[in-house]
Amino acid sequence: MRKTLDCRGLVCPEPVIRTRSLLESGPEEVEVLVDNAPASENVSRLLARSGYAPQVEKREDALWTVTARKAGISCAAAEEVIASTGEETPCRTLVFLSSDTVGSGSDELGSRLMANFLATLPEMGANLWRIVMVNGGVRLASNPGPCLDALKKLESSGVSILVCGTCLDYFHLLEQKQVGETTNMLDIVTSLDLADKIIRV
Repeated sequence: MRKTLDCRGLVCPEPVIRTRSLLESGPEEVEVLVDNAPASENVSRLLARSGYAPQVEKREDALWTVTARKAGISCAAAEEVIASTGEETPCRTLVFLSSDTVGSGSDELGSRLMANFLATLPEMGANLWRIVMVNGGVRLASNPGPCLDALKKLESSGVSILVCGTCLDYFHLLEQKQVGETTNMLDIVTSLDLADKIIRV
């Protein structure tokens, strides 16, 4: 039986939190209604990680319908299987970017420093686990230049990149994002909790 959840008018991360609560009852099929693109992406990702196969339909009345059926083992379950092998894992280091510049005093210098910082991150090797971008930091995932190039290289090497959907929407950059996953505050807080080390820039 399909369970329907109406999340219209709710801001991040409420649609994800309510969807997660709905999934606790183990429905075979779910339908979630949202009224913004970031929410549709965040709900879809949660469903996929929870073992569902989501499909998103944008309707003419400025609504998104996310439907999903159970598909198999969830990402969380798969991670538990991998963890049970006993293999040693590297320290999970998270880089938290809340600006597109480093420091204060000169934005031009700060932009150069940020490009250098991102280009140097690969030196951390396997310890670099995830990059989270919020507020002005989301410009790094959208504006062409050396910072975006460096982020694309990091993502292609396996580094997870999360970009705040509310922030992208605020700066009107949802369509311009070129790297990373659009995310929500619940995913960000969870990432901070899971990280072994956090570098704030």
